[in-house]
Amino acid sequence: MSKQTFRCSFCNKQREEVNMLIAGRDGVHICDECVESAYEIIEQELGNYKAKGKPGSYNMNMKKPLEIKAYLDQYIIGQERAKKTLSVAVYNHYKRLNQTISDDEIEIEKSNLILVGETGTGKTLLAKTIAKLLNVPFAIVDATVFTEAGYVGEDIESMLTRLLQNCDYDVEAAERGIVFIDEIDKIARKNDNPSITRDVSGEGVQQGLLKMLEGTEVLVPPQGGRKHPDQKMIKINTKNILFIAGGAFDGIDRIIGKRVNTNAIGFNVNKELQEQQRLNLLQFVNAQDLKTFGLIPELLGRLPVVTYLDPLDAVTLRSILTEPKNALVKQFTKLFDIEGIKLEFEPGVFDFIVEKSLEFKLGARGLRSILEQILNTAMYELPSEKLDKFVVTLEYAKKQLDDNNFNNLRVA
Repeated sequence: MSKQTFRCSFCNKQREEVNMLIAGRDGVHICDECVESAYEIIEQELGNYKAKGKPGSYNMNMKKPLEIKAYLDQYIIGQERAKKTLSVAVYNHYKRLNQTISDDEIEIEKSNLILVGETGTGKTLLAKTIAKLLNVPFAIVDATVFTEAGYVGEDIESMLTRLLQNCDYDVEAAERGIVFIDEIDKIARKNDNPSITRDVSGEGVQQGLLKMLEGTEVLVPPQGGRKHPDQKMIKINTKNILFIAGGAFDGIDRIIGKRVNTNAIGFNVNKELQEQQRLNLLQFVNAQDLKTFGLIPELLGRLPVVTYLDPLDAVTLRSILTEPKNALVKQFTKLFDIEGIKLEFEPGVFDFIVEKSLEFKLGARGLRSILEQILNTAMYELPSEKLDKFVVTLEYAKKQLDDNNFNNLRVA
């Protein structure tokens, strides 16, 4: 009688060709190589993605509020109120993550934030800088792309997909991350009254955000929503994810003005103080103003910390040009350094750029736009020339803006 030869029922390899052969019922066998391949397939199908980074690559860098603000000061000029509020909120949030439940069973709830400020005042930069300091996963999502579930557009869960992708699908790290929801004002409902019809990109999105902001388990499509309908979902608990919302809320100053009434008259009225208040009405913003603007009360209850960013004046804009670690002038100087060219500016150029930026009404973004136009010709020609130094004079700056028809682009 011949000796029976055992084979793997999957790859048909004999017992001698593999390290191990596992026996099943009815004479079925599987080898160690097929077991390993099957395990990899199951991992991929179930969406249990392993982080590509090194273990512990997101060890949280805990800082005290004063240290957080000092770090923000290196990158962001002004905005003292917003930086203090953000520093305290983030510190309390990560204290909460490290909290051990004691006998008193007091559980600290998270404090999501909402930043109100004109375009170009630094809302996104604040959130980016905080995430960089704390070494936590960070994602910026645009609220304008979201629609109510079932309609054309992105589902709300896709904001967590962005967070997962940014930390190489490390679910544990993502659950301690920060999500910055930009343009939150664009999902405001059309009026202050509840809608009787479908508002699929406004009130519907706000309602969809409620549970996610508060903390719940969400099934997240790892590769995005509708393009991959058959993908397996990843479960993420949003309880420990800090959400920061930001928006320009264009027109909210009129709502605040009606409430504050800066047009008081009389002998004892401080006209100078009244004028300062009128120029920066955002300092008086509260949840009631945001509700009148079009955010539903349930959403505002889950964004308990409301703070504002000051409009940028000439002094602040000039500082932004030269002082921060990532100042615009330093960035362009570095670009020219790479070509071996030393870039210098005459002092009057900075004041000229600030003056034009205020006309442009784009905040700090306007500074970059103007610098790009002034230096565009130089960046085009100088790499091909043998030059060690390039000085930007006031006359040169004016000529470049004139050549680019800048005066026809400014806001009336």
